[in-house]
Amino acid sequence: MEPVFRALELTAKLAVRATGTRITFRGVENLPATGGAVIAINHTGYVDFLPAALAATRRGRRMRFMIKAEMNDIATVAWLIRHTGTIPVDRAAGAGAYAAAVESLRRGEIVGVYPEATISRSFELKEFKTGAVRMAGEAQVPIVPLIVWGAHRLWTKDHPKALGRRKFPITVAVGRPIAPDRGTAELDGVLRVEMTHLLHEVQADYEQPAGAFWLPRRLGGAAPTPAEARGLEEAELAERARRRRKDS
Repeated sequence: MEPVFRALELTAKLAVRATGTRITFRGVENLPATGGAVIAINHTGYVDFLPAALAATRRGRRMRFMIKAEMNDIATVAWLIRHTGTIPVDRAAGAGAYAAAVESLRRGEIVGVYPEATISRSFELKEFKTGAVRMAGEAQVPIVPLIVWGAHRLWTKDHPKALGRRKFPITVAVGRPIAPDRGTAELDGVLRVEMTHLLHEVQADYEQPAGAFWLPRRLGGAAPTPAEARGLEEAELAERARRRRKDS
C-alpha cells in the first residue's frame, strides 16, 4: 500500500486543485501498465517531478525518482526518501545510485530520470547524460520520453517563485516506449529526437507571449539562448568551486 507514498499522492492532487493549476495529460497510455521502464523527463524547473508523477498515477503506477544526495541533509526529505523508494544520487560517485536504479527497474518499477541532469535555463533540451539509456539497456526495459511544459513558470532558476493560485496551465506529454535494442549512442540519439519532437509539439499548442522569461528565445521569449545558458551554468559551477576552496 505504501501509506507515505499514498499520502504524498493525495497531497499533490490537493495542491494542484488548491492552486487552480490546470494539467493536461497526453499519451499517458504510453506509460507501461506493468513492468519496469525508465521515464526520461525534461528538466526546466524545480517542480517538474510533480506533473510527471501525477501522469504515472493515471496509469496506476508510482514513479521512483532519482534525486541529488544532498537532499538527505534535510531531515524531513531524508525521511521521505527512505519511505518512497526515491534513489539518492551522489554526483561525485554515482555508481551506487545507478545500481540501485537498475535493480528497481528489474523489480518492475518505473524510474524517473532527468537525462539533462540539471535545469535548462534556456528551456530547450540540454546535452544528455547517458545514464538513462544505459540503465534501460542493462535492465532490458523500455525508455519512455516524457515532456513537462509550463511547470517552470511556477519555480525555476534565476527567477522568483510564483507559487499560489496562479492557474498556470501545464502540459504533460508522454511518447511511445523505445526498446533498448541498440547501442548506447544510438539509443541516446533516438531518445533526443523523440523528446525534441514532443517538446516542440507541446510548445506549439501553448501560449507564446513575446518576451516572456519562461519562453525560449527561439519562440520569441526572453530566456537565454542555449549558448548563453551554458555560459551561466559554467559561471555558476566556477563560483561553487571557488566557495568550496574558500571553505576548505
